[in-house]
Amino acid sequence: MAKFEHKLTDLIRPAVEETGKTLLGIEFISAGNNSVLRLFIDHENGINVDDCAEVSRQVGALLDVEDPISSEYNLEVSSPGVDRPLFEIAHFQEVIGEIVNVKLSMPLNGRRKFKGPLVAIENDKLIVEVDSIDYELVISNVDKANLVAKL
Repeated sequence: MAKFEHKLTDLIRPAVEETGKTLLGIEFISAGNNSVLRLFIDHENGINVDDCAEVSRQVGALLDVEDPISSEYNLEVSSPGVDRPLFEIAHFQEVIGEIVNVKLSMPLNGRRKFKGPLVAIENDKLIVEVDSIDYELVISNVDKANLVAKL
């Protein structure tokens, strides 16, 4: 996650927690006047549209006061869904043995996308099996990751 997203996460997390929800992570997609700040929230009882609206109001008020994003953007609040995004080491630990999609910032052996079972986590590396080969993916090089939904 980029340094900017880390700062935003640190700013937003307390506001989300005030609503009784957990902030899983954020995505900031910079696209000029069409930029999007997407928050993924969760709760032990699940998330519904009213929860998203409540968090949106709370975080929106905070962002209006703090103004950490200089350009125009849309704020979106979402549940993690079945293809749950994975942001932190704890999220990866919860899905060891499951199939994950991982996109790297910098290529490893000429590739940036890896899809397969998350075999293990060793130190700062995810071990993902793709085509019977175990790849060691440095967590700091992960651009985006999510759980592959079971059908």
